[in-house]
Amino acid sequence: MSANATPIEYVSASPAVRAVYDDIMATRNTDWVNNYWKILAHHPPTLRRMWANSKEVMGAGALDPLTKELIYMAVSITNGCRYCIASHGFAARHKGMTPQQHAELVAIVGLANETNRHAFALDLPIDERFR
Repeated sequence: MSANATPIEYVSASPAVRAVYDDIMATRNTDWVNNYWKILAHHPPTLRRMWANSKEVMGAGALDPLTKELIYMAVSITNGCRYCIASHGFAARHKGMTPQQHAELVAIVGLANETNRHAFALDLPIDERFR
């Protein structure tokens, strides 16, 4: 899989890839598959595995759908993944994220990154109460 691979569109996809695309569209109640999946389609085993993992982790659970998207965005911001920030930002907005929530999320991510680096650099001992 090349970093410059061309996305595999539905009409050009193998039956195995189309099956995953169909599941993505059915699960997300859409008629569209984004480029992340279309690039992974160059290696169908990876496409299947990542979709199954994403479907399980981002599906129904103890955390509500918006919280899951906000966590995903926070990690993506910290990792500097512009694609994931855009994709999960879009999903979060469609699940109800307000501009105020977005601003607060970004502030928390910035604060956490700064305090994490301080704690790491200072090699802080963990308080007994936190154990």
